[in-house]
Amino acid sequence: MHINEMLAEAERTGQPSFSFEYFPPKTAQGVQNLYDRMERMYDFGPKFIDITWGAGGRIAELTCDMVLQAQAYFGLETCMHLTCTDMGEEKINDALRKAYKAGCTNILALRGDPPREKEKWVATDGAFQYARDLVAHIRKTYGNHFDIGVAGYPEGCDDNKDEELLLDHLKEKVDMGASFIVTQMFYDADNFVRWVRKVRERGITIPIVPGIMPIATYASFLRRANHMKCKIPEHWMTALEPIKNDDAAVREAGKTLVAELCRKIMSAGIVHLHFYTMNLAQATRMVLEELDWMPTTTRPRKQALPWKQSLALGRREEDVRPIFWRNRNKSYVSRTQDWDEFPNGRWGDSRSPAFGELDAYGIGLTGTNESNRKRWGEPKSVQDIASLVVKYIQRDIPSLPWSEAPLTTESDAITDDLIKLNQRGFLTINSQPAVDGVKSTHSIYGWGPPNGYVYQKAYLELLVSPEVFPEVIRRIEANPDLSYYAVTQSGNFSTNAPSEGPNAVTWGVFPGKEIVQPTIVETISFLAWKDEAFRLGMDWAHCHDANSPSRVLIEKIMNEWYLINIVNNDFREQQTIFKLFDGLTVKDIDVPVTASNGEANGIHKETSGASI
Repeated sequence: MHINEMLAEAERTGQPSFSFEYFPPKTAQGVQNLYDRMERMYDFGPKFIDITWGAGGRIAELTCDMVLQAQAYFGLETCMHLTCTDMGEEKINDALRKAYKAGCTNILALRGDPPREKEKWVATDGAFQYARDLVAHIRKTYGNHFDIGVAGYPEGCDDNKDEELLLDHLKEKVDMGASFIVTQMFYDADNFVRWVRKVRERGITIPIVPGIMPIATYASFLRRANHMKCKIPEHWMTALEPIKNDDAAVREAGKTLVAELCRKIMSAGIVHLHFYTMNLAQATRMVLEELDWMPTTTRPRKQALPWKQSLALGRREEDVRPIFWRNRNKSYVSRTQDWDEFPNGRWGDSRSPAFGELDAYGIGLTGTNESNRKRWGEPKSVQDIASLVVKYIQRDIPSLPWSEAPLTTESDAITDDLIKLNQRGFLTINSQPAVDGVKSTHSIYGWGPPNGYVYQKAYLELLVSPEVFPEVIRRIEANPDLSYYAVTQSGNFSTNAPSEGPNAVTWGVFPGKEIVQPTIVETISFLAWKDEAFRLGMDWAHCHDANSPSRVLIEKIMNEWYLINIVNNDFREQQTIFKLFDGLTVKDIDVPVTASNGEANGIHKETSGASI
């Protein structure tokens, strides 16, 4: 989606909007930490993000990789910076190709700063002397595929303080095809409003997006303001100077000052703000909270579908997915990234595309053995693992081997039921409550366009001990409303589903549209998920030393237990799927495992001894 379209929507609805800037970190750990932060900040509700360009070598490659990651895996509309610094035509074309293949549709075209070792900026390629040359090249090569942004300087730039000349340059960039302007950071609202008037007097009508730098510490505030030669209002210094050694107090005062700046800008007719995050979340979040722009339970973040969409090339129209990857979005995108087409409107024949191999990026368990032991401990009994799952359900820990993100508030309706199941030795992996037609704007269950209704069937996925498995299946098959799939790691598969075709477990009814069925259960994708689920469990087992109780315990569960998913096709019934397990308890779940002759105490191979 073009940034221009987002800005037009903000103007049409009167709803303020915002975006974030990130830059490529220098270390691999820094990159991973930033990805984690970008995912968390996704929930703040930015319309888009942008990634700065690291001129030359590894950092330039990293910019392209980050754009791909944001578009494909985080579902974040991304604007890629591109500069002329150290960039000839071949390198520029390569960067644009990568942006295109990543699904990116927005570029911020800049001349760029001189490399650190050079005092003055010198063009690498005579064809790219100025940002206007880059704009013209992008427009000529890609037509209207990219929305092209350019920089604006309300207080001048490093090597040019001549406002009239800078406005001439801005007009040239617009004439070459630029379609929006992002300004350098500033703190003087009155000067910005004056500058906007001068821009409009030049006949420049494209949207202007002001760049806002939140205040994290006094030292960083002064350093950045001095580097950019920003005018700091006198009352800002009066407020900040006395508390300069107290970072928390500076952030508190800073959020008020920056929010005041934002309100002045918005009152002058601006509809969108762009925050320079410096790869940090706290200061930006505090400003958004002060402005009351953060999503809340009464004003949730709007989402088109009940799962996070990928914006990779060719995936924008995708609107159907299996529920099994509900908590592993990145893995699903990775395993399906080579598909020629993606389900749209219906799941169709799932046998034609092949799910990608398990060794692809993002599919195995992440983190080091040491970090995973620290995260999930060293379980020695089924009860220890069940207690770990309970901690996840209660949001005391943010992830499990099968769930890469914290549980959402949607599960609150069935929290007690999930906890009771785990306490009796049934290890829950995935679930959703039944929903019988709530408004599509509902703060917890809502998705899709307004004035619609959404529905979902109760769904439960869990690991079940072989000792109780036969009784669970007998009970399922005695209820005509329940359908299931069950499989072991070795491939022992059973189901009562009438066909291999899809069974919708989430759907929505909206004015003027066909019924949308974005989440399904079906055979082929479940078998693909089975391989991944057991692989994740084995990866977890191998975080522990060979023959250790934890390794033996987890491996035995992976080798012998069943992975089962159950759907209650009566979407008005919430409790039936849980009552199924009434009176069932896995035997000896509190008995610690010890390795002895290849057997493990407390994990029973025979299908006997179930407490019923």
